[in-house]
Amino acid sequence: MISNLNDLAADEASVKAIATDLQGVVESELAKKSGVSAAAVKLAYKAVSSFAPGYYAQTVELIVPSALEQLQPFWADFQDAGGGTFGDYLAKRSPEVTEAMLKVTDGMASDSEKAVVVKAYSTVRGGAGKHIEAALPAVGTLVERYAA
Repeated sequence: MISNLNDLAADEASVKAIATDLQGVVESELAKKSGVSAAAVKLAYKAVSSFAPGYYAQTVELIVPSALEQLQPFWADFQDAGGGTFGDYLAKRSPEVTEAMLKVTDGMASDSEKAVVVKAYSTVRGGAGKHIEAALPAVGTLVERYAA
């Protein structure tokens, strides 16, 4: 098992594979959502994926190394603690992990030169934390699978 997630982040093939699987996690989480806040998230997703073709896939791939870097302290603590799954561990530490993940997406949004992307992100940023929290078990499972 990989002890440092930065090793995964340094491997281009792993980053591409993780990005592809992470897109599946996002799409699965979107499919589960309902209500007004879900409509805003789905609209933002559609805006980014429709008006900036290829941008979403490229962005997810760019996010992976930074996300792995942010997850590394949690991964190290999880390994030290032993037992359970990384997804459960992340869910139990959801406020901290969510903030770490928001640092990544906030940074990507602030660096984006695509106005439609920035607008879409700013529309959903207020409720992004709860959507990230909901996805943490799946994200943990994904990371654990690639770190095995």
